[in-house]
Amino acid sequence: MALTIGDTAPDFEADTTEGRIAFHDWIGDGWAVLFSHPRNFTPVCTTELGYMASIKPEFDKRGTKIIGLSVDPLDNHEKWAQDIAETQGTAPNYPLISDTDHNVAKLYGMLPADVEGDPTARTPAQNQTLRNVFVIGPDKKVKLVLIYPMTTGRNFDEVLRVLDSLQLTAKHAVATPAQWQPGDDVIIAGSVSDDAAKEKYPDGWDAPRPWLRIVPSPN
Repeated sequence: MALTIGDTAPDFEADTTEGRIAFHDWIGDGWAVLFSHPRNFTPVCTTELGYMASIKPEFDKRGTKIIGLSVDPLDNHEKWAQDIAETQGTAPNYPLISDTDHNVAKLYGMLPADVEGDPTARTPAQNQTLRNVFVIGPDKKVKLVLIYPMTTGRNFDEVLRVLDSLQLTAKHAVATPAQWQPGDDVIIAGSVSDDAAKEKYPDGWDAPRPWLRIVPSPN
């Protein structure tokens, strides 16, 4: 079954372009973003890997590691990295998992359990469900799942925005409204009583409805 929000992200060991890793140990005490690709040398994924490399410092600021995944072998990953650098201006500066046995793809519900054999014999179209983004928290729980079609490049600026929201709401008892950007007003969580909210927000809040209590962002 596919993973959903609140599930524990499956742990695994795998070879990557930066050596073999044990996933949960690799994440450590921070956050992580895992994003998958149907095959190497695919055009849309090439642009995505390059863009993620260019904005990696933004993830670093947020204490978040990023890691890609494709079913191709490591030597293909190295060749693809050269193409990414030449066409996108930035080579991957984060690990890329070589999921040649489809183990990670299966653990994360991105491929059926009966898929096996030579990964290079499969076409990108056969692996089109490997277009996921998973945001994983320090508790190793899945916090966000995004799934894109092969023809639409992913919006990793949105992943950063959601990460900002996740980190803010994990620290404070608030929620973020539609189109929220860092610094915008937030909503007091429904789990916080009015009495408790008065202690935290002595200046009060704007409440167009009793259940919609809006306050400035805690940060």
